[in-house]
Amino acid sequence: MVTDASVFGAGQRARLGRTVHWQEMWRHELLEALERDPVVIVPLGSVEQHGPHCPMDVDISHTQALAVETALAITEFPVIVAPPVWIGLTHYNMGEVGTITASVETYIALVSEVCRSIWANGFRRIVLLNGHGGNRDIIRVISIKLAEEDIWVLPITYWEMVPEILHRHAETDRGFIGHGGEWETSLQLFLRPSLIDRSRMVADPERRPNFTPDILAFTGFPERRREREHGVHGNPLTASAEKGELLFNAAKERLIEVCRQYHGLPVWQYRQFGSHCP
Repeated sequence: MVTDASVFGAGQRARLGRTVHWQEMWRHELLEALERDPVVIVPLGSVEQHGPHCPMDVDISHTQALAVETALAITEFPVIVAPPVWIGLTHYNMGEVGTITASVETYIALVSEVCRSIWANGFRRIVLLNGHGGNRDIIRVISIKLAEEDIWVLPITYWEMVPEILHRHAETDRGFIGHGGEWETSLQLFLRPSLIDRSRMVADPERRPNFTPDILAFTGFPERRREREHGVHGNPLTASAEKGELLFNAAKERLIEVCRQYHGLPVWQYRQFGSHCP
């Protein structure tokens, strides 16, 4: 049972007697956490159209839920969920109602400042947990940029942790997270089924010529709005809550292992490996 899939939490302390949300914690709890080599997870996503049947916050809701459930599952050291960065890079969805985007420059600056602030508070193990395809490459750039300042962050896009699930258990969207398709709709059916309008599900055909699949495997354009009539990539008609639960639990277990290994590592420094001029 997922206890908290909301963006800012729903008052965990009242329900569970403790909280993993940074913004809900008391000062002494953060200070105590600092003494135990904590891991801080920053959920990243977007608010954008996901076809006629999905809410706008699909991408951030998935990473928020994964971060919270991971943090609750680990009790031997603190895992803290930072306030989510809900805005993402989704310029290619502008023109589809509901989409809110940031420029590349603004996004890099925003996420970098969040990480700098967390680091300045003394937290040295930061995971950027991403749920939006448009953010995937840029968070790697951010991690390199921050390393120049000796701030280390670990960029992760959740579905890349469990490619075997996307390949083995798909009916239509094999190996492909999609956009409002089989897998994202399945996650929503597991996490928040009341927010899916099944009557409006549609699988959009391709509307323009494109590269062949072998070429698309390593390159492609960011355009999306005019590629599909309803903005759906993949087939939500094959989605199910059972598939969503399978994907969610597999990603959670992998993220738990990431946090445990990260907790056990020493705090690295860029310059100690000779990677930066003194």
